[in-house]
Amino acid sequence: MMYRIRHQTRYEYSEPTAVSYHEIRLCPRDLEHQTLIDKTILVDPEPAELSERCDYFGNPTWYLAIDQPHAAMDVLVESTVRIERPMLQANLARSPAWETACDQLQSVAGPDIIAAGEFTLDSPLIKADDQLAAYACLSFGPQRAIMEAVDDLMGRIHRDFEFKPGFTNIATPLLQVLEHRKGVCQDFAQLAIGCLRSMGLAARYVSGYIETLPPPGKTKLKGADASHAWFSVYIPGHGWLDFDPTNNQLPSDQHIVVAIGRDFSDVTPIKGVIFSAGRHLLSVSVDTERIAQMPPPKQAEKG
Repeated sequence: MMYRIRHQTRYEYSEPTAVSYHEIRLCPRDLEHQTLIDKTILVDPEPAELSERCDYFGNPTWYLAIDQPHAAMDVLVESTVRIERPMLQANLARSPAWETACDQLQSVAGPDIIAAGEFTLDSPLIKADDQLAAYACLSFGPQRAIMEAVDDLMGRIHRDFEFKPGFTNIATPLLQVLEHRKGVCQDFAQLAIGCLRSMGLAARYVSGYIETLPPPGKTKLKGADASHAWFSVYIPGHGWLDFDPTNNQLPSDQHIVVAIGRDFSDVTPIKGVIFSAGRHLLSVSVDTERIAQMPPPKQAEKG
């Protein structure tokens, strides 16, 4: 599956901004099942500095500096990506028991286990808590297969929580989300991660895009797509497996990964510092368009 993604962000400032510095994560990353074909970034006003590197978690990250007064800033990122996510064939019940996974995260010294261990720890927006553990325990019975337990937790979050934009923001504590049972994809992903870490498991936050399809007979609206978030859990012997609690599904070819981190604070699409006395207004438009697969290159005929 191939997609062309167009992500337009506009900041409008009530007072002119003299100088601004920004960090941007809006470009899909290369993964085993995902290949970035091309990318472009356009910034207006033109930045004095624009550089790219990978951050600590391997996410492609741009840094830019604008050193001229400006009343608005536009960032356009366009990318083309190919997704070849394999279908999950494994039986959920055949994965190791979740207690076994916890024990291995504490005792096994392999490089993958050590790397995953970082995601068992508290992070800026996600703290292990007894209330989160109590919610998770309903899915994590004694010796239950870890994939089966996580799948059950995902389904419960999907059923128990109302998708309600505007009810939360990036600063809303997880326990408040748990209490009111409302939020958006970001909240549901972080809630699941908090539950899993409270059980001693390794879980990480995944940001990206998801292809949305219009109702039958309707035309897809331009700019109607949005960023999305889900989570991954580390399963010894299987690696990282993704779960999408907002849609109650294992992510498929319609899920496009942009960044991976401990929580939202590690993968914020755009963040930075501006020197201004006023406020700002943010608007975002996203289009995720499925395109035809490019044919493989022809092999030269043998003479």
